[in-house]
Amino acid sequence: MKKYLLFTRVVPRWLIMLVDLFIVTWSFSTSYFIVQRFEFVNILRGYFFIYTGLYCVIAAVVMYTMRIHTGLIRYSNTRDVLRIFSSVFLSSMFYLLFVNIWVIPVLHVNSVTINLVLLVNFSVSSTLLILLRTTVKSAFFYINNNSTAQKTVVLIYGSDNNAVLVKQALEASAKTNFAVVGFVDDDCKKIDKEIQQVRVYHIDKLAKLKEMHDVDKLIIMNHNLDEQAKKLALEKCLALGIQVLTVPPSDQWIYGRLNLQQIKDLKIEDLLQRKPIRIDNTSISEDIQGKRVLVTGAAGSIGSEIVHQVLSYKPAMVILCDQAESPLHDMKLEVEEKFPDVPTKIFIADVRNHQRMHKLFSDYRPEVVYHAAAYKHVPMMEENPSEAVLTNVLGTKHVADLSVAFGTGKFVMISTDKAVNPSNVMGTTKRIAEIYIQSLKDSPLNKSNGLPCTRFVTTRFGNVLGSNGSVIPRFRAQIQKGGPITVTHPDITRYFMTIPEAVQLVLEAGTMGTGGEIFIFDMGEPVRITDLALKMIKLAGLQPEKDIKIIYTGLRPGEKLYEELLNQGEHTMHTHHPKIKIAQVITYPYKEVSASIDELLILNRQHDDVALVNKMKEIVPEFISKNSHFEFLDAIGGDGEEVELLVN
Repeated sequence: MKKYLLFTRVVPRWLIMLVDLFIVTWSFSTSYFIVQRFEFVNILRGYFFIYTGLYCVIAAVVMYTMRIHTGLIRYSNTRDVLRIFSSVFLSSMFYLLFVNIWVIPVLHVNSVTINLVLLVNFSVSSTLLILLRTTVKSAFFYINNNSTAQKTVVLIYGSDNNAVLVKQALEASAKTNFAVVGFVDDDCKKIDKEIQQVRVYHIDKLAKLKEMHDVDKLIIMNHNLDEQAKKLALEKCLALGIQVLTVPPSDQWIYGRLNLQQIKDLKIEDLLQRKPIRIDNTSISEDIQGKRVLVTGAAGSIGSEIVHQVLSYKPAMVILCDQAESPLHDMKLEVEEKFPDVPTKIFIADVRNHQRMHKLFSDYRPEVVYHAAAYKHVPMMEENPSEAVLTNVLGTKHVADLSVAFGTGKFVMISTDKAVNPSNVMGTTKRIAEIYIQSLKDSPLNKSNGLPCTRFVTTRFGNVLGSNGSVIPRFRAQIQKGGPITVTHPDITRYFMTIPEAVQLVLEAGTMGTGGEIFIFDMGEPVRITDLALKMIKLAGLQPEKDIKIIYTGLRPGEKLYEELLNQGEHTMHTHHPKIKIAQVITYPYKEVSASIDELLILNRQHDDVALVNKMKEIVPEFISKNSHFEFLDAIGGDGEEVELLVN
């Protein structure tokens, strides 16, 4: 029997049909006997065989037509129950019609209380047909769940319809190896109730459930993971060593069924995400719709997301500018597939090449510019300051100056929290770019009838989750290799937000800016990188220090323990969006800033890194090098003669 109930064998349809017919025939006969009070002599004289045979034929035709024998019994559901009731009812109605039209008048058979027989038969027949399916289904799941194969014991988060669908999908899959032992929820109305023979537990019982059932995993829908109750449950799972798996909402299941490939490990990005940001889509649409939009650094993490979100607002054209050929080609194919109705132009160029960028502005005359092109890796820029200056300062200057020259309406620059009290070359170059962008507000070049032609806006935020070269992909790769995970310092912290979240705020801030503002984003609480590593190890179902070790390598060149969003002396002003504030920063005259940058670029051409960095410290006095071979410049106070002597 067991081999017929397990996944490897399916009972033939004709056999199910025969069993159903046997049940129907036996049920009708028994009902007939009950109504006739088991008086067999009168039963046989009353044409019992004619009545029973006719009912059997009619029932067979109805059941075959309604195909109640075609479904797999082990997966029977309420729809199958309704089909059984419908088939028995229709069989009774057709049978009653035939008896009154043909049996009684043609064969001159005396009628018995056939109505009462049909009523009793309806109850007995439908009950037995349903009982057959329920018994087989229960036996199947009992044998399957108690087979010798090792099962993965799981809990399902939630007790709503989606959670029930997940349970049904797991139990119905021929390849799954999960045994669902319960649901966990925080809805007090459902606690200790049973759903499909499985109990609903409060999330506070996770530790007890782990001990009782040796729970291996918790399965959770991967939407709305920002809810506080879910986050508490996930934190408890990590502490207890319960691995968390996610499944997409049921409307995203392939062909309406949960594919095992859709069951994935919870990612740290899911655990860190916050409530979805609400933005003013109307204002953004008015800012972008029907306009020509340029995105520099379009193939990068932030730039590519800007492209995707901008395209959804139906601009007249989007120009994708980057120097990375292959990623830009991939972007081209992707946007053409997703947004076939919006014209896009691919423009391979380096923002440091003024002539090439002039060609871009001359040909397409962008009305809105999102400037995301930049070098961002701190240690690499510490070793190559001249390249950081060329891209982050000169490149920004080129795009900004051309925006003014060609009458671009708005210029939005993507900056970083590393520009605040910078401790490295990269952050300082971004701060210099910020200063130049702000100075353009009152520049004579950017005036028409006393008003700015181009509105310059700067947005400043921290690390984004999953961006190219960021810590999370690096940790994930180290875990996959078996460790160790390398962290620079036990106490180092960073701010994080998701890429879509950051870009949403960039677009929103762009609509607010009147020119010269630096918008800073609410990044939430800073995250301790060691805690991040520990959570990622636990999310992978491993144990820190036992399976994966964490080693500390020391702060890298230019790196500091804590990032900041405001310089000393800077304050903020609130905006209509709770997650966006305006930094009240010191602004500098355009002529002074332009002259300083010209001097910086002259030094850059001399390939003297020490003199170059020293000039950067002069432009940005709060720039104090940390863990860098340029620290000696701070010790000598930036005296040019002493620097020259030290170099010589």
